[in-house]
Amino acid sequence: MTGEMIFVLAVTFFAVLLFAWEKLPVDLVSVIIMVALILSGVVTPGEGISGFSHPATVTVTAMLILSGGLYHTGAVNFIGGILTRIGRRNFWLALLVLMLTVGFLSAFINDTAVVAIFLPIVMGLSRDLNVSPSKLLMPLSFGALFGGVCTLIGTSTNILVSAMAVKYGAPAFGMFEFTKFGVIILVAGILYMALIGVRLIPERGFEKGMALEDVRRDYLVEVMVGSDAEFIGETISHTPLAKLDVEVQEIVRSGQKVRLPAREVALQPGDVLRVRCDVDQVRKLKELDGYTLRSEATWHDTLEKEGTLLVEAVIGPNSRLEGQTLKNARFRTLVGGTVHGIRHRGRLMRTHLEDIVLYPGDVLLIEVPNQFVELLHGYQAFVIISEVNTPDFRRQKIPVALTIIVAVVASAALGIVPILVSAIAGSVLMVLTGCLTLEEAYGAIQWKIVFLLGGVLALGLAMEKTGTALFLANQLVATVGTWGPMALMSAFYLMTSVTTGVMSNNATAALLIPIAIATAEAMGVDSRPFLMAVTYAASASFMTPVGYQSNTLIYGPGRYKFADFLKVGTPLNLIFWLLATFMIPIFWPFNP
Repeated sequence: MTGEMIFVLAVTFFAVLLFAWEKLPVDLVSVIIMVALILSGVVTPGEGISGFSHPATVTVTAMLILSGGLYHTGAVNFIGGILTRIGRRNFWLALLVLMLTVGFLSAFINDTAVVAIFLPIVMGLSRDLNVSPSKLLMPLSFGALFGGVCTLIGTSTNILVSAMAVKYGAPAFGMFEFTKFGVIILVAGILYMALIGVRLIPERGFEKGMALEDVRRDYLVEVMVGSDAEFIGETISHTPLAKLDVEVQEIVRSGQKVRLPAREVALQPGDVLRVRCDVDQVRKLKELDGYTLRSEATWHDTLEKEGTLLVEAVIGPNSRLEGQTLKNARFRTLVGGTVHGIRHRGRLMRTHLEDIVLYPGDVLLIEVPNQFVELLHGYQAFVIISEVNTPDFRRQKIPVALTIIVAVVASAALGIVPILVSAIAGSVLMVLTGCLTLEEAYGAIQWKIVFLLGGVLALGLAMEKTGTALFLANQLVATVGTWGPMALMSAFYLMTSVTTGVMSNNATAALLIPIAIATAEAMGVDSRPFLMAVTYAASASFMTPVGYQSNTLIYGPGRYKFADFLKVGTPLNLIFWLLATFMIPIFWPFNP
């Protein structure tokens, strides 16, 4: 083994650690990898930055713009409205229609975008059906993943693997080449969730038999006693606060906690009451005479009570707020709203809100003036999950946007032009026809994905260039290969599935594809089954909330715990592994 191979293996090892550690953003880790490879001389500067012009990176960028066009016309929301009307009749009908709908949409639109659009719709549907959001949000995310593996453009991973296959001399994937096994995954996944999975999901946030209005308290917020309050000197039971369904956990006076039980304390001007309650009660707190709702970030600048809304928003994957605090992100300045509560990593935060480092899946309770609601919707860092006034969509452009999407898919499927060309042309048409503005097109691009792909592809190139991929392939052939190509292909699926559970699915695919191709060549068989195993496994991650972006997006709103994904997702991963082991060789033989 050469020195360059040792260095590439070391970089790969530390890359996996950093991706799994999650203390550094994945896009930053990817760029660090690229810089290390360039500085070491393993790849040239041109080779190092070639990932940014890679067909996969450009195609994924164009597809994100196309998804943005559908969002800004309101096409997907229109479909979601139909789902709501159908689903209100029965929970099981709602579950089936939801998973089929998002599965179909995710076959042609970025699956994370589909989940983001459907989040507030599903939250409203759960209220209508009087069921816990946790019972619908996990099926929402999983359904999107089921559909994403049905076409070439269903996920960025499919596009990435197809482009890498071409680079290594294999034919590109067809638009519907994934469909034959993808439909089996979709059907099997929906059946599993309907018959088994939903029953394993805890009713997070609800107690059995309780009505929706009795939902467990969500937030810890603070209210301050005003100097002109009529109840000065009275205990809480003699104030308007006693009429609300809230829990006063403690009282702070002059910076010190009052040691008496809160219900026995005679209130004084300036007393701060730390109250635990749900979002509906927070709205009522704003209207109480003598109390002022406040947050640590705005001690001396409380918003006016009139003309404001309270909304809940979840920080999405690839958010600009990831790894930031509210203070560093200048949240109040950019959004015009005040954060009154944060559900962070499953815990309710009540103090020093502006200093909490935020991560995808965190839920913010935001008070925002009515005139800034549109600004809040345009802020790309999170997804609003409350039922507030939706932004004005260009509904008259829905037929145009749908026509463009159909043309992109059809032209690529019929071989008229490559998907790279059709996706770029479709993106340009979205802007030219007014489906979205140029600024909205830029906003639709998830730049973290672009930099992740651009950087991590350099590592794949280094593995192939230095012979590291061939070395690892020979080791696999010498061990698992004695059992035959099916066992090796099955091992690749399992390895990809496990790795994707702790790091980015695209990073996993980029690392394993060179090894998979080298392994197939070492065994003298077609590489297609190995490529398919890696692709399906990387896009079908159910065991953790960080394995796929849509899982991260529902983590906070569903109040899930890490163990919930393990309990529901592990059997699903095993089912798909067994299906892939026996069916991929049927659809893509080792010796065609």
